[in-house]
Amino acid sequence: MVDFEVVDLPATDHVAEGDEAPDFTRPLVNDEFWADASLSELTAEGPVCLVFHSMDGSFPATYIWNELRDRNVDEHCTVVGVSISTPYAHKRLIEERDMEFDLFSDPANGVAEAYGVTHDLDGMTGVSEARPATFLVDADRTVQYAWVAEEWPDFPPYDDLEREIRALAD
Repeated sequence: MVDFEVVDLPATDHVAEGDEAPDFTRPLVNDEFWADASLSELTAEGPVCLVFHSMDGSFPATYIWNELRDRNVDEHCTVVGVSISTPYAHKRLIEERDMEFDLFSDPANGVAEAYGVTHDLDGMTGVSEARPATFLVDADRTVQYAWVAEEWPDFPPYDDLEREIRALAD
């Protein structure tokens, strides 16, 4: 059994509802390959749920993706993840979790910085990752819904997120 302590995260000035979502380009990984893609390319096709998560293989990442998969939220909008994990690690996670979601690889954590959701890892000087966060972004890249963790570990309010996704898709 893994022993961990819940840690309060410092306040953050993150992207909020009504803000324009920062655009970015990073490798977008699916179950077959990866290629550079931008958020604006995805939103040009419709709403996007951007899910920031911890490193692949961590229990929070596993729980988040299992829950989103089981809720079939990708039937209503494009759902993509962002983490510091490499494309190789993302490909492995997608295969192991039998996921239909694509994942942006952001090893330098620059996307999380742009969204104001970085989290310095305890005991790993100079290493940060994204704190759990979800942003529902419409076709104009306006953030319609935002949730950012205030403690670690923490998980999105899935019922609220699903309701917002369904409302935006209608």
